[in-house]
Amino acid sequence: MSPAPRPSRRRRSGVLLTTALVTVLVGTGGTLAANRPADAAPAPSTPVNSATKALSAARIAERLDRGLVAVPADGGTLVTWRMFGDDPEDVSFRLYRGGALIDETLKTNYLDSGGDASSTYEIRAVVNGTEQPGEKAGVWGSGRLDIPLQKPAGGSTRDGVAYTYSANDTSVGDLDGDGQYELVVKWVPSNATDVANSGTCTGPTLFDAYELSGRRLWRVDLGTNVRSGSHYDSFQVFDYDRDGRAEMAVRTSDGSKDAAGTVIGDGNASHLADNCAVISGAEYLSVFDGESGKVMDSVPFEPARGSAADWGDTWGNREGRLLSATAYLDGTKPSMVFTRGIYERTALAAYDWNGSELTRRWKFDSNSSTNYGKGYDQQGNHNLAVADVDGDGRDEIMYGAMAVDDNGSGLWTTKLGHGDALHVGDLDPARPGLESFNVHEHTDSAYGFEMHDAKTGQVLWGRKTGTDVGRGICADLTRQYAGAECWSSGGGLYTAKGTEISGSVPAFGGGASYNSAIWWDGDANRELLDHRWSGSAGVGYGQVLKYDGDSELTRIWYDQDAKSDNWTKGNPALSADLLGDWREEMIWRNADSTALRLYSTPHPTEYRLPTLMHDPVYRLGAAWQNTGYNQPPQVSYYLGTK
Repeated sequence: MSPAPRPSRRRRSGVLLTTALVTVLVGTGGTLAANRPADAAPAPSTPVNSATKALSAARIAERLDRGLVAVPADGGTLVTWRMFGDDPEDVSFRLYRGGALIDETLKTNYLDSGGDASSTYEIRAVVNGTEQPGEKAGVWGSGRLDIPLQKPAGGSTRDGVAYTYSANDTSVGDLDGDGQYELVVKWVPSNATDVANSGTCTGPTLFDAYELSGRRLWRVDLGTNVRSGSHYDSFQVFDYDRDGRAEMAVRTSDGSKDAAGTVIGDGNASHLADNCAVISGAEYLSVFDGESGKVMDSVPFEPARGSAADWGDTWGNREGRLLSATAYLDGTKPSMVFTRGIYERTALAAYDWNGSELTRRWKFDSNSSTNYGKGYDQQGNHNLAVADVDGDGRDEIMYGAMAVDDNGSGLWTTKLGHGDALHVGDLDPARPGLESFNVHEHTDSAYGFEMHDAKTGQVLWGRKTGTDVGRGICADLTRQYAGAECWSSGGGLYTAKGTEISGSVPAFGGGASYNSAIWWDGDANRELLDHRWSGSAGVGYGQVLKYDGDSELTRIWYDQDAKSDNWTKGNPALSADLLGDWREEMIWRNADSTALRLYSTPHPTEYRLPTLMHDPVYRLGAAWQNTGYNQPPQVSYYLGTK
């Protein structure tokens, strides 16, 4: 099982974020960064969170281009571009159309009343009075960028069941070092299934890498010994060795193949039981070169399966609950974290990649002599979050109702039990540090939903429901209340302090919305990102919903051919700040998965912020978003209105 030789790589330095301090202020329209431009909204009056911290000086963020985007908008063409985390406060931008200067501004967006579908734009930053090299872009005439895909051919499982493929979770990274994001797309067969359904054979999970033009870089095949489903095949895309090009890391097994056809392990081995469950056999953690898709190293996967019974049952449901994340565990370089178990035993393992080999940094196990009996079992979620919650410059893993410190030791546990969703960020700007909002599944739990201090696990407020609370989210919907508003399927809309605003949760067309959120329009409040379920079609189409103070939401965007990845959570392939200014983009697949649809906001804004991808909590959130039950990324500071 020797890895392919590592291709030669061009060294490209990242952005050293030594002074990227974001102080959030309140203006008449919302929040602004401290380096607000003179031509932005009216002057702010009161600092909301002057204690927001600078990024760790040792962290290296991706070196990106300006991400210039132009889309049709009411009144002309909206042009948006990035401000970097290390841009000087007085950086300005010169915008050209067809080679002619049309504006010099401190903003990061411009509504061009003279633009049309044939216009070509160029943006040039001005730093210390010197104009920098420019970047050009045309107009997305349809208001979106269609990215063609090479849809895999279907097949049949060993029991004769035919399957086809559809595009699913997507992640991003600069795979070739050119300063632009490429996409890594997961292909799932039509018979992909939850781990609870062990009697179903599935086709193999595939991964493709694409440039935004649609040029495919590579395809990786996990093979039949890795069943396909949301808990089996979470993956991480990140620049782990800090050479300017991202890698992909994922769990593999005997018979997995890289883009060059190199087989990992024993290509003739089959670990499928009679009922198609996989509860024995080799498991590997493999790292693939981001530009070529060639495997560079594979090591035995930790946390290891061992006996399936250790995880809560004997037939592979609970041992097959696997998640993954990326974290700066030493404060300097990123590590990959892979996990196993959420209902009973919980275990996490962290690995480092130095460009030639994988090494394990640490392993956490609730069954170890160090942790046994301390309440770290039965606390895992179907998703996780990563943040420096104790302010030491190193990241912790929020693993449901428990947290693991940067050194792999248990940090705290609330002992409130398993849940389906959690959100970590500066949800309550009136108190120091970060908070976490969680929902819980156990009907006898002291809280069906609650907010706790992310550093200590101390519950700040919550409600006992006596029900399985399966959904929950926090987002700042309105300036009427300070901080984020939080709500769940347990009922009610609450302020960040736990005061009930309404007994009803935000809804549209009779359906509650608590799946995801997006910064989409021009204010600093967050909108809701959801799908409109299509009934018998099994999936929905994408929509963006606005809260205006009433329980009934207003729909401000939708596309009936923008299809969600699944029928329960209604999520797109990806939502994150991928291009343009600080607002978020979203990627949905089209109806037959022959293309991805990338959408960027058509709304002007008076506010400028550094790209959210240069915020550490947000960037790592974009990396773990594909894991388990998808949740939206949050920022490390308070971004909202008061």
